[in-house]
Amino acid sequence: MKTIVAGNSQDEILQAAKILRTGGLVVFPTETVYGLGANALDGSAAGRIYAAKGRPSDNPLIVHLADPEQAKEYCFPTPLFEKLAARFMPGPLTVILPKKDCIPETVTGGLDTVGIRVPSHPTAKALLQACGLPIAAPSANLSTKPSPTRVEHAVRDLYGRVDMIIDGGPCIIGLESTIVKLTGEDSMTLLRPGGVTYEQLCEICRNVTVDKAVYSRLGDNEKAEAPGMKYRHYAPSAQVIVVEGPHEAVIRYIKQKSVAASCGVICFEEDKTCFSGPVFSLGSRLSTEQQAQKLFDCLRAIDGQKEIERVYAFMPETGGLGLAVMNRLVKAAGFIIEHVKEEE
Repeated sequence: MKTIVAGNSQDEILQAAKILRTGGLVVFPTETVYGLGANALDGSAAGRIYAAKGRPSDNPLIVHLADPEQAKEYCFPTPLFEKLAARFMPGPLTVILPKKDCIPETVTGGLDTVGIRVPSHPTAKALLQACGLPIAAPSANLSTKPSPTRVEHAVRDLYGRVDMIIDGGPCIIGLESTIVKLTGEDSMTLLRPGGVTYEQLCEICRNVTVDKAVYSRLGDNEKAEAPGMKYRHYAPSAQVIVVEGPHEAVIRYIKQKSVAASCGVICFEEDKTCFSGPVFSLGSRLSTEQQAQKLFDCLRAIDGQKEIERVYAFMPETGGLGLAVMNRLVKAAGFIIEHVKEEE
C-alpha cells in the first residue's frame, strides 16, 4: 500500500477526510498521542485498523467526535456524562457509555458499550469537521509497541499499512486519554488514567473507583472494558523492569544491576549522572507533566538501540499525572516490579 505522508493544510485535511469517507485509514495527531482513524460507522473500515496494527479483535476502539453534543447520535449519554463533558471536553477524556446500534461491534470489540472522546488538537478537530463522521481510532502504533507522540513514530510503525499520515507536530500531553465508565448517577470507575487525573475526576464525581487493571494484569478469561486494559502495551524490544522503593535505595539497586553494556536505565533528570551506561531521562522527578511527555519517547529511543536487552526504570509517584505514567510504565514492563528496601 502506498502511504501519503502529509502536512495539516486545509487541502490535505480535505484529502484525508475523503479517504475516511471511502473506507480508508488515516493517522492523525491528537493532544494525547497520534491516532489511527477509520469511519466508526463502517465495520469493515474499522476492521482494517485491527489488521494494520496487528491488534486483538477484542480490544475496543475509541470513537472520536467533533462535539460532545454528537454523543447522543451514537450512544446513550447520562447527566454525569454531561457534567464531565462540560468540564473536560474537548480534552483527554474518554467516557464509556451504552452504544446505539449504528456503532458496529467491530469498533467495540464485541461489547455493548462504546468509548466517546472529543479531542482538542486543532488538526483532529479540523479532520472530524471535514469528514462529517465519527472516527474510530486507537493509537497509531503496531500492537504492543510504545504509542506514537511524534509523526516519525507513526511512520516507522505504519508506513505501507495505512492510506495517509498527517504530521501535526509533537503531542502535548504524551499519554493516551483517561478512560472512565459511568456506574451510577454520581459514581464511575477509572479504567485507564491519563491527561484528566483521578483528583480532577473526584471534583466532579463523589465516588471514583480505580479499576484493578490500572495496577495489575487482567486474566486471560477477563473481558477488557476499554483499550489497553488486557494486553501487554507500550513495550520496547528490551525487557523493562520497574524498581520501587526509597529513592536512594532505588539508585543503589539500579547502579548494581545496570553495569552490563546490555542494560539501560530510565531515570529522572536529576539522577542521570548516577549512571554510566545508556541513560534515558524521564524528565524532572518533580514534574509529572514532563514524565508524561517523555515516557514514550524514552521507550521509542530504547527500541532504537538494539544492543540494549534490559532496562531498569524508576517507579514514578502516583499523584496527578503520575498515576498514568506509572500505569504505562508497569504495562511496558509486563508488570515486572522489583521492590527494594532502604538497606539494599
